[in-house]
Amino acid sequence: MVAISYEDIVKVPKALLHDHLDGGLRPATIVELAAEVGHELPTADPEALGRWFAEAANSGSLERYLETFAHTVAVMQTASALRRVARECALDLAADGVVYAEVRFAPEQHLEQNLTLDEVVESVVTGFREGSALAAEAGHPIRIGTLLTAMRHAARSQEIAELAVRHRDTGVVGFDIAGAEAGFPPTRHLDAFEYLQRENFHFTIHAGEAFGLPSIWQAIQWCGADRLGHGVRIVDDITPGNPPVLGRLAAYVRDKRIPLELCPSSNVQTGAAASIADHPIGLLRDLRFRVTVNTDNRLMSGTSMSREMALLVDAFGYGWKELQWFTINAMKSAFIPFDERLRIIDEVIKPAYAKLIG
Repeated sequence: MVAISYEDIVKVPKALLHDHLDGGLRPATIVELAAEVGHELPTADPEALGRWFAEAANSGSLERYLETFAHTVAVMQTASALRRVARECALDLAADGVVYAEVRFAPEQHLEQNLTLDEVVESVVTGFREGSALAAEAGHPIRIGTLLTAMRHAARSQEIAELAVRHRDTGVVGFDIAGAEAGFPPTRHLDAFEYLQRENFHFTIHAGEAFGLPSIWQAIQWCGADRLGHGVRIVDDITPGNPPVLGRLAAYVRDKRIPLELCPSSNVQTGAAASIADHPIGLLRDLRFRVTVNTDNRLMSGTSMSREMALLVDAFGYGWKELQWFTINAMKSAFIPFDERLRIIDEVIKPAYAKLIG
């Protein structure tokens, strides 16, 4: 088999379902925006700042990890800043060969300069639209859907769910809850999830990242999640063996084809896996779960979709067939209409990989 290089991976179409807007800023942009608003950073040198984010995220200290987001969110409090960050996000993803992305953010975290929730969403969606147009002009077309996130430790999930539905025809394609899992079960937000189901609206739930099977079970069986944000801890319900034995919950997740939004580098940083080579993605892929590959926080993990795929190629010996499988899984699981998903799969993804697979 011909070795697959990082440069080769950049060129193929990729689909991304789990990416946080406030976790993917360009260091130079943070420096410029911080200077405008008088926010103090650990360093004003963009290259050094990028290293600081990566080191803080890898420190093993939750406090230092959370501090990184304090800096990005602080510079995302005006309409112009939100538009710029979203525009650059679209351009960066497109330059990495991503043809479809769902990027999430929590509107409630961007209200310090008196923007309304609707103004926050409008600014981000406008930025994505501008960035996508510029990317298309540069020969890198990308379709971006926005997910609105509610913080699970707060009490605004119903309000954010209604906000998402209100903007469903202008770029918002789904809803999410995020934040610390332990002590903040998804069932605290049942009213929001029941409202979204009545509105025929899609949602994913951060579950099975830092907390185990009970979080996954509640997200699916109580809340009705379409997808699992991370979901890596589903491996706790699989008994090793030849063949491995799936527990009731793991079997249900696989049988129902519930997508797992796995984020390899991030999962290693948060301790969900000891290393990329030890990541459960290898087992879950072999068992044919609906596995997808994602970035989570590109700045904090110093990563991209191409890098995540390259790491998996190195760790598991994957070839183009496996990378196509991950990509099609993601498109099948996207929150846009079926005909749009099918068009991207049939007209963009399959033809590109067919040239490589032969």
